[in-house]
Amino acid sequence: MTDIMDQHNTKTPGPETPGPKTPGLLQMIRAPFLSSIIAPLLAGTLLSVSINGFFLPLNFLLMLIIGIGLHAAVNVYNDIYDTLQGTDAVNDHRNESSGGSGILQSNPELMGRMFFIARSALVMALIASVLLLFLIEEALWPHLIILFLLSAFFSKYYTAPPYKLAYRGLGEVSVWFAFGPMAIMIAAVSQNIGFHPYVIALMPATGLSTTTIVLAGEMIDLDADRKGGKHGVASRLGSRATALLYILVHALIVINVLFLFAYLDAPAWPVLLAVVPYIFLFPKAAKIIYKHHDQPGELKKGAKLNVMIHLAFSLLLIVGLAIRLL
Repeated sequence: MTDIMDQHNTKTPGPETPGPKTPGLLQMIRAPFLSSIIAPLLAGTLLSVSINGFFLPLNFLLMLIIGIGLHAAVNVYNDIYDTLQGTDAVNDHRNESSGGSGILQSNPELMGRMFFIARSALVMALIASVLLLFLIEEALWPHLIILFLLSAFFSKYYTAPPYKLAYRGLGEVSVWFAFGPMAIMIAAVSQNIGFHPYVIALMPATGLSTTTIVLAGEMIDLDADRKGGKHGVASRLGSRATALLYILVHALIVINVLFLFAYLDAPAWPVLLAVVPYIFLFPKAAKIIYKHHDQPGELKKGAKLNVMIHLAFSLLLIVGLAIRLL
C-alpha cells in the first residue's frame, strides 16, 4: 500500500523552471537615462553648427562616444558605491525614477563585472578624447583636456570615496555642471567652437533639467539617504524645502529658454517649443511633488511625470534648434 501511495505521489519530472535572468549590459549602464547626456550633446552641436555654418561628422561621433562613455561610467559607479556604502540596502522605495538599478542587491556576484564595465567606459571615453584632439584646433586642446578630466572625476567620485560628492551635498551642483555647461561645451569644442556667447547662453537649461530628476529622487529616497549618510539637498533641508527648490529650478529652465528666444538671432522662435511641456505637464507634476513632498508612494507619480517633462523638454529643445538651423 505504501509503495502504491509513493508511486501515486511521485510526479513526472517536467522542465526546470528557469532562474532569474542575469542583467544585461544595457540594464547595468541604465541605458534609458543616457538620454540625459545625449540631449545636451545634440543641442550643443546644433547650436555650434548654426554658428559655424558647417558640420564635422567624425568629431561629432567621437564626442558622442566620450559623453556616453562618461555617463555610463557614472551610472555604474553610482550603483557600485551606493551598494558598498549601504545606501541601496536600506532603500525601500526604489523605482524607475530614483534609487539606482538595485542590480547588485539581487546579483552581488556581478560586482567585478560592474567595475570592469565602469573602467572600460572611462577608457573608451579617454581613447575618443585623444583621437578628437587631432581633429580640433590646437587652441581648444586645453578645453577638451580639462573637460575630460573633470568629467572622469565626477564619473567616479560622485559617490566613490574619498570625495563622495553626492554624500557631501555637492551632488546636485555636480549634476548641473556635468549635464549643463560641461556637456554643452564639449559639444561646441568638438565642432571647433569655444566660449561663444550663444554657447554660454545655452549652458544652464539642460543641466537644470537633469537636476530636477535628482531632486525628485532625493525626496523619494530621503529616509534611505539619511540612513546611508548620503546628505544631499533633501537630506539637509527636508522634503518641503526641496519641493520648493524643485519648482524654482523648473522656473529657471523656462527663464533660460525665454532668454535664448530673446538673445539668439532670427529665427529664434523654434526654441520656444521647449516650453510646451511646462504648459501641459509641469502644473500636475509640481502639484503632486509639493503636496506630497513627504509621501514616497505619491512622489513616485510626480517623479515619473518629471522624467516625462525632462524627456519632452530635451526633445523639443533639440527639435527647435534643428528647425532654427534649417
